[in-house]
Amino acid sequence: MAEQVTTGRPSSALRRALIPFALAQFICSFAGSNMNVMINDISKDLDTTVQGVQLAITIFLLVMAALMIPAGKLTDRVGRKRCLTVGLIVYGIGALMSAVAPGLGILILGNSILEGIGTALLIPPVYILTTLLFTNLTSRARAFGAISAMGGIGAAAGPLIGGFITSVFSWRASFLLQAVIVAVIAVLSRRWVRDPLPPDPSRPFDVVGAVLSAVGLVLLVTGILAADDNLWLMTGLLLAGALVLTWFFLSMRSKERAGRDVLLSMRLFHSRTSNLGLITQNLQWLMLMGTSFTVSAYLQVVHGYNAIETGLIFTATTAGLLVSSLAAERMAKRRAQRSIIIAGFAVTTVGVATLLTMVSGSSAVWTYLPGLALIGLGLGAMLTPSVNIVQSSFADELQGEISGLSRSVSNLGSSIGAALAGTILVAGLTTTPERSYALAMVAVAAAGVIGLVAAIFLPRTVTPMPAVAPARREPAAG
Repeated sequence: MAEQVTTGRPSSALRRALIPFALAQFICSFAGSNMNVMINDISKDLDTTVQGVQLAITIFLLVMAALMIPAGKLTDRVGRKRCLTVGLIVYGIGALMSAVAPGLGILILGNSILEGIGTALLIPPVYILTTLLFTNLTSRARAFGAISAMGGIGAAAGPLIGGFITSVFSWRASFLLQAVIVAVIAVLSRRWVRDPLPPDPSRPFDVVGAVLSAVGLVLLVTGILAADDNLWLMTGLLLAGALVLTWFFLSMRSKERAGRDVLLSMRLFHSRTSNLGLITQNLQWLMLMGTSFTVSAYLQVVHGYNAIETGLIFTATTAGLLVSSLAAERMAKRRAQRSIIIAGFAVTTVGVATLLTMVSGSSAVWTYLPGLALIGLGLGAMLTPSVNIVQSSFADELQGEISGLSRSVSNLGSSIGAALAGTILVAGLTTTPERSYALAMVAVAAAGVIGLVAAIFLPRTVTPMPAVAPARREPAAG
């Protein structure tokens, strides 16, 4: 595969390799949002509740977030392409199990656990291999942009595609479609993807760090889910999650100072620009998934919309996201990435406010369209610049590590969005639906305001941080 070309344009072989990468990100993002329009169908078929479906969605997103960083480090030991293949197989098995699930428990095992594990195994190799194969910085930025855009489109189009399949066939057919697409990705990656670096089985793996990070994130999101059941339990879980994550970060710092191999290098948090960029990434996905679940559940449970009607309403978001994503490269030539992210959060927050004011007390379809379209436009504009800012904050040697952290932070945002907005909505969906809907959307809007503030503090230009820590950080001998 010819990676280096004097013009900076990737070879045809590399462009082919980008196809399975983009499809992989698309299907994983699609899986996180398409179930939102199946809430009523799944609830009736499996004899469960809206809260049960929300739990399945949130666990899927949480498993992805909790295992993304450990899986990224595992690729060094077993090989990136092999890890990608195993992830696709596990995901496919989970999708098939979900398609035939007789109850909520099997659905959670297949969709939430196995598909979540499969996603965590296959996404880090996608970004690491992209970094290794696209050696030209310009072509790499475009490749990341294409993959991120496909992720956003998958999340935005999930309700429409899922709604169509559910209405015409069954919600189970959506999982069969995922299995078929995963099989196609496996065939394409086998033909068109190569791993330029051999695996290193002797490389140590930080098991303790992996456990601490996973447990901390699980406790944190579980605490949010417990908000409508028991205030004391929620507080206890959130506190426990914060303490475990603090233990994790202190452990990483101590091991790194001792020269040991760690799960997550603390050097990745030495860049103020990257830290702010990660915050914007997290909040973008929180807003997308929070809005998607809240509006979908409200339409189906309160107003009685079916899956296809709900999906069609979300066409406004998909269209907005497509328009701004396609214009992203042209905008990047005219405006600084910081400016695009600021504008993106502003437009998205206005979209959420529009949904809140126009939809309240009305079931008319047209009242949803302006707000959802604005949300799509805002998110589509800023998804790629946020990824580029984070990736550009580090030298080539740290691209693999920051890719794993970036994906984990984005998926954590998705899981928090589904848990936070979903919990607020479900708490009063059957008693005070209007009030619950309003409170959930206010929470999403608040995330947009926080993201806007973080974006304002981003620098106008990004300077990569060196791969090796500065000499002043190392104590002198003796």
